[in-house]
Amino acid sequence: MVSSESTIRDRVRAALDEQTDKIADRWVQLQMERGEAENRIGEAELREESDVLIAALSAGLASALPVERVVTAHPELHREVTEFSLRRARAGVSPTVTSLAVLTLKEALLEALQQAVRDTDELLAAALMVNRLLDTAGALSFATYVEGREEIIGRQSRQLLELSTPVVRLWDHVLAVPLIGTLDTARTQVVMENLLRGIQEHEALVAIIDITAVPRVDTMVAQHLMQTVSAVRLMGADCVISGIRPPIAMTIAQLGIDLSSILTRATLADALSAAIKITEESATAEPSVAR
Repeated sequence: MVSSESTIRDRVRAALDEQTDKIADRWVQLQMERGEAENRIGEAELREESDVLIAALSAGLASALPVERVVTAHPELHREVTEFSLRRARAGVSPTVTSLAVLTLKEALLEALQQAVRDTDELLAAALMVNRLLDTAGALSFATYVEGREEIIGRQSRQLLELSTPVVRLWDHVLAVPLIGTLDTARTQVVMENLLRGIQEHEALVAIIDITAVPRVDTMVAQHLMQTVSAVRLMGADCVISGIRPPIAMTIAQLGIDLSSILTRATLADALSAAIKITEESATAEPSVAR
């Protein structure tokens, strides 16, 4: 006669509690042998993870949650499986290897159950329960890894954008942003944020946007430039666009893009000269305003 599900849960939990060290050691051993940490996570860290995850699995089985929902609905177990995956995502371990590492725990636990449960029917029922639990844990691990990795990639992409759009202090109260490559919506946002922050920090009066290394200027790029210029002006600074090469000037004229309200120069040197003149005029105008 096959025991009830609650009895089987108790059997599995008893194996986890009574053979914690043995299961943890075996799990670490299997991961090390199969390279499931890809040499990116040390043995001590693997052992610490094992102890924590096995304890959380035991706590989940002790709850009143159905077996199908133990992994996803038990707060402690869900948290530990999630953290397990995120640590591997940050370490650069692949998602497949990460989910396989969770499933390797199944093998270690089944070995412990074989020694603890002598009844064949109970052992089969316990094995099926372990499969359900850890298959769900493996799926959660894979999904968590993918989400975490996307977040990491997004953060790294933003950092690269910030590095590729530096704000340079050229002169007293004069800043410049040398743009290289295509100016899309995401990059425009980064440029705008960095430039406005720089204007505030350096009390800049003029901001130069150099587009010498921008391969082409179309309507969308022109709109992005206009937005940035508008934001700079709202900060009380003037804006100069440099790097208007003949092909870009022809394209802008052909597209009918109106940049007449923006000060433009052919080279960065010309733009800097214009910017210095603006700052000098501003400096001489201030005393007269004060009188």
